[in-house]
Amino acid sequence: MGRPFLNFLKVFVPFSLILFFIQYYITSNYVEATLYYSTVANYSFHILATLIVYAILLIINLNFQDKTGFVFMGLGLLKMFAAVLFLLPALLNDEVSIFVQVIAFFAPYFIFLIFETTFAVKLINRNK
Repeated sequence: MGRPFLNFLKVFVPFSLILFFIQYYITSNYVEATLYYSTVANYSFHILATLIVYAILLIINLNFQDKTGFVFMGLGLLKMFAAVLFLLPALLNDEVSIFVQVIAFFAPYFIFLIFETTFAVKLINRNK
């Protein structure tokens, strides 16, 4: 698991930092709405979830190569459920802008999902 995970981190860390600073700049300078979660909290969720998903995929791929795609789909479903649970307090709070909070969370969510999918497909295709 070591070498592929390090290769993943070499791309993932700069990718995450660039996205974080872009969103932090935008929300600090152009968003006047009150947000329940800060950009740091949103990105903490995204980074941690992506690292966990990819680490599990690598472990599954080492032991059950033919099941990697199914596990990726299942983990994607769990990640979506975790995202809804994470956002639930913000959605139930009347003092924040729900629309802006959802956009601030799900815009990077889908970007991280595309990144995660790209690496998962490379991992699956490596076995063929």
